[in-house]
Amino acid sequence: MGAAGERLKEAGNINRSLSQLGNLKNILAEVSQTGKQRHIPYRDSRLTFLLQESLGGNAKLAMVCAISPAQSCRSETFSTLRFAVC
Repeated sequence: MGAAGERLKEAGNINRSLSQLGNLKNILAEVSQTGKQRHIPYRDSRLTFLLQESLGGNAKLAMVCAISPAQSCRSETFSTLRFAVC
């Protein structure tokens, strides 16, 4: 069953924040590997802004991903795994 109304809007905002978190993670990894200076876009989403202190320093980050073996959740599970592995 698909989301509609407020739930659809909320899901879109969550997906956008997670996408920004993935982009930020890639940028931080690139800066760490190359040592090259680059703008770090912490303010692109509320999530990345809130995690700025944790992500920008020498903190360790652990990510917990919820996945499901159910066939009906297949696309969400693959999307989550792709995000976690990158």
